[in-house]
Amino acid sequence: MIRTPSPRPRPFRLSAPRTILAAALVALAASSVAVPVIAAPEAPAAAVNPQVDAAVAALRAISTLQADFIQTDRNGQRLAGVLTMQRPGKIRFQYQPGVPLLIVSDGSALTMIDYEVRQVQRWPIRNSPLGALLDPNKDVARYATLNPTGHPDVVSMDVHDPRHPEYGSITMIMLKKAGAPGGLELNSWIALDSQNRRTTVRLSNHRYGVALPANTFRWNDPRTTGRK
Repeated sequence: MIRTPSPRPRPFRLSAPRTILAAALVALAASSVAVPVIAAPEAPAAAVNPQVDAAVAALRAISTLQADFIQTDRNGQRLAGVLTMQRPGKIRFQYQPGVPLLIVSDGSALTMIDYEVRQVQRWPIRNSPLGALLDPNKDVARYATLNPTGHPDVVSMDVHDPRHPEYGSITMIMLKKAGAPGGLELNSWIALDSQNRRTTVRLSNHRYGVALPANTFRWNDPRTTGRK
């Protein structure tokens, strides 16, 4: 007998369904093949707004961070949990009890583990909206656009790579706070994937410089008895 899973809220959607994901991977593979082309001269880079520079510097200044989060999807479904981040590139979304899902980045790739159906999916950091937050090699300022907020203590910026719309976009909201690295604290972000699916994550109770166990960014593989 095939068990039909009961409906439940789903966490941050890191990619499109399998068929679309497969097509995207094929496109990425194809794009890695060198093809001689005659490129037009690049336009001079636009000057980076000082507020964008300050926001990027504040993100880069985080060594470790733990914060409570509330995640809301486009249907208004909410999940809570604890976010743990360590630069460069590591993050863990530990969801509330009863939600058998985990999202972890080990510094090179994002992994979503669904313990209910014993499924593991993995993507390079750069291929998701969170790449702007986690990818140490991404030139965030180059792809960032400052949004007017009307408040001197609030910085909002959109980040998306126009050459790769399939990576989605992220809007980060930062608040001025003296105790935060760089004087700015990441308050929330809104992620929009290539399928126009919107997810909002709000942070609270930030703890900086937290000592983290060595296994923080590891996970149990539900497909085997071994440990990843």
